[in-house]
Amino acid sequence: MKALAVALSLAALWTANVNSEPLSTSKLTPQSSGLNKPENALQLEDIFTLEYASNINITKDAKQVYFVRNYMDINTDRKLTNIWQVSKQGQLTPVTTGLKNDFAPSLSPSNDRLAYLSDETGSVQIHMKWLESGQTARISNLSSMPSKVVWSPDEKYLAFTQFVAEKTQPVVNLPGKPAKADWAKPAVFVDSMYYRFDGVGNLNNGYQQIFIMSADGGSPRQVTFAKSNHNGAISWSKDSKTLLYAVNELDESKQEWTNSNIFALELNSGEPKQLTDELGTTSSPIVSPNGKYIAYLNAKQNYRNYQNVELMVMNLDGSEQRSLTKNLDRSINSIKWSSNSKGVYMMYHDHGETFVDHQALSGKRKRMAKNLGGLSFGRPYTGAQFDVSENGTLAYTFSDPQRPADVAITRKGKTEQLTDLNADALDHKQLASIKEITVKSSYDQRPIQAWIALPPNYEALKNQGKKLPLILEIHGGPVTNYGPHFAAEIQLMAAQGYVVVYANPRGSDSYGKEFAQTIYNNYPSQDYDDLMSVVDGVIATEAVDTDKLYVTGGSGGGVLTSWIIGHTDRFKAAVVAKPVINWISFTLTTDIHSFVIKNWFEKMPWEDPEHYMKLSPLSYVGNVTTPTMLLTGEADLRTPIGETEQYYQALKLRNIPTAMVRIPDAPHGIYKRPSNLMSKVAHILWWFEQHP
Repeated sequence: MKALAVALSLAALWTANVNSEPLSTSKLTPQSSGLNKPENALQLEDIFTLEYASNINITKDAKQVYFVRNYMDINTDRKLTNIWQVSKQGQLTPVTTGLKNDFAPSLSPSNDRLAYLSDETGSVQIHMKWLESGQTARISNLSSMPSKVVWSPDEKYLAFTQFVAEKTQPVVNLPGKPAKADWAKPAVFVDSMYYRFDGVGNLNNGYQQIFIMSADGGSPRQVTFAKSNHNGAISWSKDSKTLLYAVNELDESKQEWTNSNIFALELNSGEPKQLTDELGTTSSPIVSPNGKYIAYLNAKQNYRNYQNVELMVMNLDGSEQRSLTKNLDRSINSIKWSSNSKGVYMMYHDHGETFVDHQALSGKRKRMAKNLGGLSFGRPYTGAQFDVSENGTLAYTFSDPQRPADVAITRKGKTEQLTDLNADALDHKQLASIKEITVKSSYDQRPIQAWIALPPNYEALKNQGKKLPLILEIHGGPVTNYGPHFAAEIQLMAAQGYVVVYANPRGSDSYGKEFAQTIYNNYPSQDYDDLMSVVDGVIATEAVDTDKLYVTGGSGGGVLTSWIIGHTDRFKAAVVAKPVINWISFTLTTDIHSFVIKNWFEKMPWEDPEHYMKLSPLSYVGNVTTPTMLLTGEADLRTPIGETEQYYQALKLRNIPTAMVRIPDAPHGIYKRPSNLMSKVAHILWWFEQHP
């Protein structure tokens, strides 16, 4: 978790749907004549052949790893999931099967049972697998979807969260309606600060609450009742009598949406005790195996666009709170205790890559695993999961620039990849090779890290003296990061004969707090110079046709793409995806309005409209000469489609070649269906081909 950064990132993975004539793969030809792609290059339809691993659980003896196998069903155009097991020797065995979604596996402490969530019976419910007998059963009958399922140490109970609705009475009752009359739906009365959320829509009245239930099934018991959402991780005390959790109990008038503190709930008394008292995000409590300590994460509120998340430890009663990573200028994402309770395994990003270190309570830190990632699938974001056995063997999602996530284990410096989920889909394909570069920003000589995806036949074309078109692809966030990870979108673009470059300009995380905070109240700005320096660096070293430069990006990348074409005419065409065009209209219509205004700007928009407009790409639309396509979901509440419409209509008024792709029913992160990923790439490539 990256409090105040990734959790509120504008950079959800996204794709676009088609609302006009479908684009066939035959229309997607390389940009320059003579740059024929290999016959076995990646095709759009290959998206349906790809798989990846997630939700890692390793057994105590490190002999087996349970994981979720994510795959694409071409008939329903859906991603589906089953649970699989892989042995230390690499033997794969299905645990669940069928065209459904089985996910969130959780091994019992004795490793004899596996609890998991499944939509097999229509709604998502808790299911149980008895590993010795192979028997399975649905053990819950809940009214809303459960999440965060955690075993008690004595294996008698499962704790989980689910939504509890609150009944409300309408403020107005219209008189005079005949008994069988068909009147309009009643008006919706809203008085909450946060009343909608991207991907969900208008929020129902009620809260996520914590429940416990017998691990043998039965009726659930609600144990939290505060008028707050209990969305975070849950942990049990060693004696199975107390639950630890994080929740925001501040009144919403405080406008501290990301605030949370840790509470201990003694189940017999039902009385919660607050253990931390911080303004900021305090989360992810985990009780140590010996029952003496709680490890947790904390990011203090600093009213900036980014703050490091530190690994903290305190005694079980909340005393002696201390940071173990104060001298590490990186954010910690997830944590696991070592079996001897003497240290914590922690995952974090550094220079676009993901690592796991062991952080001893005594202060010593040791690198344990590298090359984690592979979960972003569409674009090369960092994203990984891991687990640890009793003997310190780490199991994790393994990152390879040419493969989505596989399962790997490592111990004492020896790493073994246990799965090769995409051998059948990709072994016979020629993929783009990924090359890392670092350039100096023209603004202040800061080092800027980037990666180049070179087409499969690049070396042959280069040796023939050919020059290739280039695509600059920009990440969202803006406080996130790209890295050397598999990305279907990047690979598909490169397969069409493009050199594709992606970078981490200032404002990206994984380079320290100062680097990320350079864009506070100053975005976009010198990140533009960073990106132009990256393009110049690629041109200086690779076979690039400087007359055929293209630019695209989504969310925060859409902001920078529209900013770029308002400040330079060097790109032949641009695709601006789900952007912010006008910071005033955006901050007052996005679903995270309070957070954005308080953490990205120094003043309210009506107090300093000149500054908001100075940073708005709309202010520079008069400079644009670049043919520009815009793509946004019509249900996007994060960067509402009104932002896209403003820019589209402004460009039309100026007679700039432009088009708008509206994705029906799609929220900000629209990569939920495989065809959307195909469609997004197809639109981008088609637009670029129209402007050679």
